[in-house]
Amino acid sequence: MKKRLVAYFSASGVTRKAAENIAEAGGYDLYEITPKAAYTKADLNWMDKKSRSSVEMNDKSIRPEIAGAELDVASYDEILLGFPIWWYVAPTIVNTFLEKYNLSGKKIILFATSGGSGFGNTVKELEPSAPGAVIEEGKILNRMTKQEISDWVKEL
Repeated sequence: MKKRLVAYFSASGVTRKAAENIAEAGGYDLYEITPKAAYTKADLNWMDKKSRSSVEMNDKSIRPEIAGAELDVASYDEILLGFPIWWYVAPTIVNTFLEKYNLSGKKIILFATSGGSGFGNTVKELEPSAPGAVIEEGKILNRMTKQEISDWVKEL
């Protein structure tokens, strides 16, 4: 049986809830990608071109620092990686996470929460940050019930 990890970044708590549902449904370990400097409501104001999230998403080379415990990724076969969709892609802190670890040979299945968009170019933008890993789109979960999430996890 494959050992799976649910790793996620959540700015407002929506993605956290989805990640917890996935981990519970599959009996998987859970790891929060925690920014060293927490995002404030003002940081997340996508209508403000000078907000932290807007600046980060306009300069894809920015890598927000991550805080928290080190992760032993070698013990996992697959990683379910979750995040909110920002500007049609994953926030750049997800790239920070991928670049921090050697994920070569790992399968990474994406899940996301979104106000209305899909994955866009997310896979293409994340692949250079995880050389040798296979990254594939999973599901946009914010409109799925806990049961629907559980059913999806059983399909994996």
